[in-house]
Amino acid sequence: MQGLANEKKFPITELCILGGVSHSAYYKWLHREKSNREMENEKLLKLICELYEENDGILGYRQMTIKIRREYNKTVNYKRIYRLMQIIGLKSVCRKKRYNYIKSTPEVTAENILSRNFKAEQINEKWLTDVTEFKYGRSGQKAYLSAIFDLGDRSIVSYVIGHSNNNQLVYDTFNLAIKAYPDAKPIFHSDRGFQYTSKIFKEKLNIAGMTQSMSRVGRCIDNGPMEGFWGILKTEMYYLHKFEDYESLKKATENYIDYYNNRRYQKRLKCMTPIEYQRYLLGNAA
Repeated sequence: MQGLANEKKFPITELCILGGVSHSAYYKWLHREKSNREMENEKLLKLICELYEENDGILGYRQMTIKIRREYNKTVNYKRIYRLMQIIGLKSVCRKKRYNYIKSTPEVTAENILSRNFKAEQINEKWLTDVTEFKYGRSGQKAYLSAIFDLGDRSIVSYVIGHSNNNQLVYDTFNLAIKAYPDAKPIFHSDRGFQYTSKIFKEKLNIAGMTQSMSRVGRCIDNGPMEGFWGILKTEMYYLHKFEDYESLKKATENYIDYYNNRRYQKRLKCMTPIEYQRYLLGNAA
């Protein structure tokens, strides 16, 4: 009610009538002091978001509860953490991935060379990639976001949004990354999606001098930081809005990635943004 009054300038009187709430009850609620429980939940929500990001999205509510109990000496139960994670749309990425395409026999496969070693000392040392799905409009139309993630500065190197989850979406994303960093020769890690197991994509990697690495079958944790980024993007942008058309979804995604790269501070990056940390790494390497 307060949001409608502030944002849409609806009269409080009419809103109270529609909601079946008296003026006195509304203003009593508006000026009430937050309970200790509410303030504690706000602190827990902040802590949950920080731990989720720091651990690349692999913490479900059970592991999250244990971690908070042991490392922060807080008495919390599983149900409470579960409810709070549900409110902000966080869940562990460690679950079987649902594929939205017809499975085909891979033309090329690669070993898991990355082997969950998600640390990188410099940019362009290790790149991760994946495609995620969005829905928009009343009929649930689909859009797809392909992105490449640098483990060195945790930036989004390149991305492409499209209507179809196809080879070209992934190829265009890769081409943009090469254009931005023509001398980069990282380990290039992906899942075993049909785009990444094609001979054409393997040839692109060979020409660029990159080493291909792939997650094991059904082990999305092998690509944990990439999955973690999807969780952050959807929690901080996608789940907060209802998108009626493709263009508004596309614009919001572009704005969020710009914010993530240039204005979103990260504790693990010495409280810098990814691009700030990139400059820091390059300065130290000079």
